[in-house]
Amino acid sequence: MLASGKMVGFIPTKDYDKARAFYEGKLGFEFVSLDKFALVMNVGGHMIRIVKIPNFTPLQGTILGWQVENIESVAVWLRDRGVPPEKYPFAQDQNLGIWTTPDGSKVAWFKDPDGNILSISQHVS
Repeated sequence: MLASGKMVGFIPTKDYDKARAFYEGKLGFEFVSLDKFALVMNVGGHMIRIVKIPNFTPLQGTILGWQVENIESVAVWLRDRGVPPEKYPFAQDQNLGIWTTPDGSKVAWFKDPDGNILSISQHVS
């Protein structure tokens, strides 16, 4: 049953205006609506509900990620739009923050204005 449904992502925020400026303005997501329950965005046909939680602490790990065709070009695109990569010491490419896994897959991380950790990844077939 659930395998045929579309996933809905949930992201906490303290400030709807900052979240919308980031997700719509920097990441290019499509604004759907804003009401007292959530800021709703569409990305690739999937719903992201950004929920206002005044006193949350961001998780120490990735909360949401996107699989991409060419991680280097997406990392450059993000950086050029004012979204700097997280530069973890284990990442081989410190310029773009890209870590190459033992199987050759690649992952890079960045943060939203609330400190939520997001990622992009390119996986080996």
